Amino acid sequence: MSTSSPAAVRQPVYFIPHGAGPCFFMDWNPVDTWDDMAVFLRAIEDELPERPKAILLVSAHWLVPEFSVTSGQAPELIYDYYGFPEHTYKLKYPAPGHPELAKQVIGLLENAGLAAREEAERGFDHGAFIPLKLMFPEANIPVVQLSLDMDVDPKAHLAAGKALTPLRDEGVLIVGSGMSFHNMRGYGDYRYTAPSEEFDRWLSDTVESGGEERTRSLGNWMDAPHALDCHPRGHEEHLIPLMVAAGAAGDDAGQRVYTQQVMKTQLSGFRFG
Repeated sequence: MSTSSPAAVRQPVYFIPHGAGPCFFMDWNPVDTWDDMAVFLRAIEDELPERPKAILLVSAHWLVPEFSVTSGQAPELIYDYYGFPEHTYKLKYPAPGHPELAKQVIGLLENAGLAAREEAERGFDHGAFIPLKLMFPEANIPVVQLSLDMDVDPKAHLAAGKALTPLRDEGVLIVGSGMSFHNMRGYGDYRYTAPSEEFDRWLSDTVESGGEERTRSLGNWMDAPHALDCHPRGHEEHLIPLMVAAGAAGDDAGQRVYTQQVMKTQLSGFRFG
């Protein structure tokens, strides 16, 4: 990503929870359900070493047969949530795209043996623009969105993240946007509290373990305690952005930087580097 500005500072990598639909911008019951998560997301900008040159965001809400990258100059928003208040379908996030970065992402993935393609007409889905409205509300940092590969193979997504690591040294903030627990039947059900807590402990320990052990464990995440209670088979897409984030982390330390019980389930966010 060419730039005439001074050398960039290496950016960390985040895996963030993005809530439920447009939850931060509407009334909820209880009213404080999403408050702590919103505070966490709003604080991220101030915790960075410098303002990012661009953001590469991997959302759980875009699954296609091969890795795809938004390459438009001014991506529109995709309101891919249903049954919410009318005003939430008028939310705006006019961040510019970054076609040059999109091409660089594709090149890095292809050099790692991973098929990838541009999507010039694709906009930002709610897994991208909803958290970004809190993280960078001025919407003046270029954003490129990367899809998941619909086979949701954790090892392939770890490899994709590894391929994208050099972008961090160019000032690109890489963000995985999903949920550390995502079982629609489990939200609000006390029977899922203990299983979600046990899986969350495993996930936190794994993220913090680092190196080959982290990569090996995340690549076999279904072997974790209560893994399929928290992410049912066939619906594990909300965990997979973490694999891209962990892959992009390289050998950098990981830490849990947010955790909260929401609707009787444990949710967490992580930072690498």
